[in-house]
Amino acid sequence: MTNLELYERLCEYITDNKRALFDRIAPERTRHITCVLEDIYQPHNASAVVRTCDLLGIQDLHIIENRNKYTVNPDVTLGSSKWVDMHRWRGEEDNTLRCIQHLKQHGYAIVTTSPHATDCTPSTIPLERPLAFCFGTELTGASEPLQANADIALRIPMHGFTESYNISVSAAIVLYTVMERLRASNLHWRLDPEALAALKLSWARKVVHSATHLEERIRKQAGE
Repeated sequence: MTNLELYERLCEYITDNKRALFDRIAPERTRHITCVLEDIYQPHNASAVVRTCDLLGIQDLHIIENRNKYTVNPDVTLGSSKWVDMHRWRGEEDNTLRCIQHLKQHGYAIVTTSPHATDCTPSTIPLERPLAFCFGTELTGASEPLQANADIALRIPMHGFTESYNISVSAAIVLYTVMERLRASNLHWRLDPEALAALKLSWARKVVHSATHLEERIRKQAGE
């Protein structure tokens, strides 16, 4: 049984409204752009970025926990963490490097932000290659290992006296600008049919009561 076939069967147990939402929103999701958060410790910032990713259609969020535990505030996320795939990198000494290596192996260019960077801005960064936008901890920004292994340094234009935006604001500015450009481009940024079916199936599993047992029954009926 394919993911699409199983999704169709599980849809018998969800409302027409929820299925319509899945069918409308899933095609707007992307993994061409991903977001990486390193040692974010303020729940408001952590939650705001999750919500931003969901609203912009960015499906994957990578969370590096070296010193700080990543926690979210439900009053800020408004349920968005349920629909974004949150990949946590923790429990080892080299969590940052493991995350970076994983992303590079999957074809991503690592992008860090710095007020001193001159390479490009959110409006000019090339979009042909998959990009992982990395944002560091609130006080000191991206760690030295993250900066040292970055492929691109990004500057967010600023015209005031202070030297940096709040982390959640930085993420919102960068990701919104890039996603608007991506949607207006001819690049193939959407999920392929197989990945799209897998995503919709994962969402259906989250809303169907006792989805695991129901899926086992459906597979038995199909002779699997």
